[in-house]
Amino acid sequence: MTPVTALSVASEIYPLIKTGGLADVAGALPAALLRHGVTMRTLVPGYPAVLAGIESALPVHSFAMLFGGPARLLAAHKGSLELFVLDAPHLYNRPGSPYSAPDGQDWPDNAYRFAALARTAAEIGQGLVPSFVPDLIHAHDWQAGLTPAYLRYSGKPSPATVFTVHNLAFQGQFPRELLATLGLPPGAFSVDGVEYYGSIGYMKAGLQLSDRITTVSPAYALEIQGPEAGMGLDGLLRQRSAQLTGILNGIDDRVWNPATDKRITATYDLATLPTRAANTQSVRELFDLSPDPDRLLLGVISRLSWQKGLDLLLEALPVLRAEGIQLALLGAGDAELEARFKAAAEAYPGQIGVMIGYDEDLAHLIQAGADALLVPSRFEPCGLTQLCALRYGAVPVVARVGGLSDTVVDANEMAIAAGVATGVQFSPVTGDMLAAALSKTRALFADRSAWKALQRNGMTADVSWRNPAQHYAQLYRSLLAARQPRTTA
Repeated sequence: MTPVTALSVASEIYPLIKTGGLADVAGALPAALLRHGVTMRTLVPGYPAVLAGIESALPVHSFAMLFGGPARLLAAHKGSLELFVLDAPHLYNRPGSPYSAPDGQDWPDNAYRFAALARTAAEIGQGLVPSFVPDLIHAHDWQAGLTPAYLRYSGKPSPATVFTVHNLAFQGQFPRELLATLGLPPGAFSVDGVEYYGSIGYMKAGLQLSDRITTVSPAYALEIQGPEAGMGLDGLLRQRSAQLTGILNGIDDRVWNPATDKRITATYDLATLPTRAANTQSVRELFDLSPDPDRLLLGVISRLSWQKGLDLLLEALPVLRAEGIQLALLGAGDAELEARFKAAAEAYPGQIGVMIGYDEDLAHLIQAGADALLVPSRFEPCGLTQLCALRYGAVPVVARVGGLSDTVVDANEMAIAAGVATGVQFSPVTGDMLAAALSKTRALFADRSAWKALQRNGMTADVSWRNPAQHYAQLYRSLLAARQPRTTA
């Protein structure tokens, strides 16, 4: 097995900083790849939470000026994660999320904040840190999308590049007038470069200029080549379809393990599944739901947004109420959706419970205590919530889109007879079809033998990073074997 050295570039990484699934992927993939002979370090921005959480930080390079101020590159680690941290206080030392201010508005200098990340990644790839010169750079989402552009237009020998799309809906578009300030040559602003409908497109740059493109599920790789899910980039993705691969995400089964999870009330495995009821009781208590074990407890852990289809759940509330289904929802996002769910909880105490925000401990408990876990997304590149649900015995109820369709086997008559069903799918993604899926789920729950079979199938499915990591390692090696170094623009 030929060793491979890789640099991962991500705007967030668990357990240091997390807003979504990207952080989980960035945090879990390096350890999974190590089993396949791939050594990976990850470059992340030096947000306050990152600097507070890293261990043994050692400066390895200083920038006199990096998009408006001095900066340092730190070599550090967090547990088994080997990291480079870009310590640029003028770009990252501020409150709020990685991408937006406390008022929810995008930081006005995001173009520079993530250009700095990409430019630093490119320089590491070209030997900035002599002790670590990667064979390959793996850039994630638009925040790292300029990495292959900086490599391409440098005119220097460069490592191979892989660019992963986690969500095509977020693209990172900025005014063309920033081109020179970003350190890109005039020739970069072309249809074959970073130009995207008259702007500089960070996502577009990654798709156009990387050696290989991956998405986080095979179904999503197909969907984004069409106009509905392609978000204006479907033509480019069809053009580069030979370089496009869908590789399912996994979850870190050391973190998401109901047998050892310290965040839940009672640990359990398949052999001790009745113990799971203690977690269900805890969820009901926390969400002020009535203590009735014969009622289906439906969990939701999600951003409250149009993409995630949570408005459809509001449409389906009459059916949920009529079926006697209880709802425990944890999420935040669109202010109107937050208000409507809070109003529903006030209107139907004991049946609907809502907590606005996100709490990692509570997310684990909901997975361990909910009977079913709802993911009604209108589009979903992969989704990790349903993978955690399978692992924890919470039967996933999902829209038949993207990675949800790849990871959940619908409990139709043939799948049940064959003993392979793991959840409930519905399509098209409408309020009526979601309501029908809830009724179907309630009927399955009433058949305790069928329900236990769904739980058993889900809990024994391999949702870890073992297979995905092998696919990534094979992709890296095939790319390195075939690639000729590109040294000119």
